[in-house]
Amino acid sequence: MVRRTHESDAELIETVDDLEELVQDKRKSWRANSSTARRRQRRYKNRLTHELIHMDFELIERCD
Repeated sequence: MVRRTHESDAELIETVDDLEELVQDKRKSWRANSSTARRRQRRYKNRLTHELIHMDFELIERCD
């Protein structure tokens, strides 16, 4: 079974393609329909994007 996407996986992202490959919904086949699966994927991507922004701010603060 595919591993769920976690915020800690944001460290593995270097390009947008990495984000697309990393975000996987292990329950995709269990979803009621394709729109709920797409919504879940969008939420995973947003969580990772938010974590990337947060990591970037932490890096800036350390440099100051």
